[in-house]
Amino acid sequence: MTEHEIDERVARAVDNFMAGYGCCQSVVAAFSDLYGLDETMAKRIAAGFGGGVGRMRMMCGAVSGIVILVGLDCGQTEGSDREGKSACYKVVQDLLEQSRQDNGSLICAEILGIKGHEKAHNNYVASPRTAEYYKTRPCAAKVESAARIFANYLKNKETQAI
Repeated sequence: MTEHEIDERVARAVDNFMAGYGCCQSVVAAFSDLYGLDETMAKRIAAGFGGGVGRMRMMCGAVSGIVILVGLDCGQTEGSDREGKSACYKVVQDLLEQSRQDNGSLICAEILGIKGHEKAHNNYVASPRTAEYYKTRPCAAKVESAARIFANYLKNKETQAI
């Protein structure tokens, strides 16, 4: 994956978010074609992870997107494949640690400065996407970060395979 291709994937993820999709949907859809998954299905798979999983402000949706993509990229397909499962977990942990270091947290509430997820519990109504919404949320930057982390993972994986 070239730097230009990385930039295109990252821009696609941010464009998705700015078009009203959730953080997780935005990240997953930007890479879905690499795994034979059309964008509509990718957005459906990732839809429930928005707002820190169902708007409960738990794990950041952009970070959840990384987890889904790692599963698509290297998730084991045989239940007895403990080595494959462990390898996938290692990639998830490595990429999420990078995200935590880059963004300060993996938790939506902490990223948004909300004291715990209690305020969001039973509040499942999605926020309207207005100009004010985009000004007060760091989410586009988190989507950009997650997409770049995953794209760089793919680039490094390609480099190591050569």
